[in-house]
Amino acid sequence: MLVLSRHRDESIMIGDDVVVTIVDIRGDKVRLGIEAPQDIPVHRQEVYEAIKRENQRAAGMRPAETRDLKR
Repeated sequence: MLVLSRHRDESIMIGDDVVVTIVDIRGDKVRLGIEAPQDIPVHRQEVYEAIKRENQRAAGMRPAETRDLKR
């Protein structure tokens, strides 16, 4: 894992098309602004996991079966 330090209004680039900017810092919370092309999905991890579980349920698959699928 790459760990970076940034101040408010500073950014990092992910590839050529994704910009993550520190918008605000209050106590132990950091607000991020993310600019990405529409074809790149951006989700909070807990939302991504819920989507993944729902897709597995809809496909009738158990989580262990999805390990063998290619990405």
